[in-house]
Amino acid sequence: MAYSDTEMSSRDELRALQDERLAETVARAYENVSFYRNALDDAGVSPDDIEGVEDISHLPFTTKEDFRDEYPDGMFAVPREDIRRIHASSGTTGKPKIVSYTESDLDVWREVMARSLAAAGVEPGHVVQNAYGYGLFTGGLGFHDGVEELGACVIPVGGGNTARQIDMLRDLESDVLACTPSYCLYLVEAAEERGIDPRDLALSTVVIGAEPFTDPMREEIEDALDVTAVDVYGLSEIIGPGVSIECAEVQEGLHVWEDHFYPEIIDPATGEVLPEGEEGELVLTSLTKEALPVLRYRTGDMTSLTYEKCDCGRTAVRMGNVTGRADDLLIVRGVNVYPSQIEDVMVDLDAVAPHYRIDLTRDGNLDRMKITVEYHEEFEDSPDELRDRIRVRLDEILDVTPDELEVVEPGAIDRTEVGKVKRVYDHR
Repeated sequence: MAYSDTEMSSRDELRALQDERLAETVARAYENVSFYRNALDDAGVSPDDIEGVEDISHLPFTTKEDFRDEYPDGMFAVPREDIRRIHASSGTTGKPKIVSYTESDLDVWREVMARSLAAAGVEPGHVVQNAYGYGLFTGGLGFHDGVEELGACVIPVGGGNTARQIDMLRDLESDVLACTPSYCLYLVEAAEERGIDPRDLALSTVVIGAEPFTDPMREEIEDALDVTAVDVYGLSEIIGPGVSIECAEVQEGLHVWEDHFYPEIIDPATGEVLPEGEEGELVLTSLTKEALPVLRYRTGDMTSLTYEKCDCGRTAVRMGNVTGRADDLLIVRGVNVYPSQIEDVMVDLDAVAPHYRIDLTRDGNLDRMKITVEYHEEFEDSPDELRDRIRVRLDEILDVTPDELEVVEPGAIDRTEVGKVKRVYDHR
């Protein structure tokens, strides 16, 4: 059931709203953010030139480097006294990206999160266990406010503390779990180690986000917990979680809430806008943000868009599951390798546990790639035989052969309890 009538708007109605809001956003950014005023002037574009989304390609892109160059508050469009909250990215690859919200921005965030949760099948009265991190990370509070806005009950467990997570799931009979896919699988393992069958928990839905989420991984989670696993997408620079989500009825692409966020797909190398259905880099423009309007933000996430009406009745464009990141491309001996290609193999083999790591080193001028995987706890054959099977599958999809492939026992690879899982270790 739709949370908002906007979810069923006709494409013409939606386009008229987008045109109006884009023009307002460009004017707001030009008038209040010196970065955008300079960028538009350099591009020879005036706010008067932007009458609607047909003109959006005239606008320059915004990148994560722009956020870092304008650190801490050069991207803000309102005075400090109008800001009600500040969040930030982790800053693991440089300065954190600082983002801000007015009261109206927070209202929008609550609404799109409530809309997202309703699409995922969450209902008023459900108990939602929120295992996303609270604090500067947008996940925890974004989900928290959305659950309350929807009229459901939130358990603010936060990230980590796995023993307590399992106790809460069992003792409070949580209906919904919100967490990353890697942590969800870790909870399954931890419950089984305590003699608890995860399928006996009261959970009916898991809302997965913050990491790439493949269909084989979905099947693993749904089978392990006897739930519906729904993919949610968002990023701090745009608003946080709640930009798009799968509907529980169909689970074929994530509905982008286009009345607030305008999506494009571009060729990451040329910046050219790609047609419907082609995979490229997702670009997002905020349409209603006051404190931090963002024009054509290059997310780095690789996906595609389809405008075909969903069987659930929602008319919002759907983006495919993120297959990887444009900036996560690994170049090994001159050959392009995406970690998502390797993950597809790992999660598609029943004998392999969904835990792996990629180590890149350099011997003189030669790149070396080692892949370490765990065999599944129910696997009973020889690790050597499994290693050969994995090599065959990797050879089918990769243009470079791993120098070393190690198959290890369950639990040998470090787990991530808090934050996003790390798969790639580049020691070069």
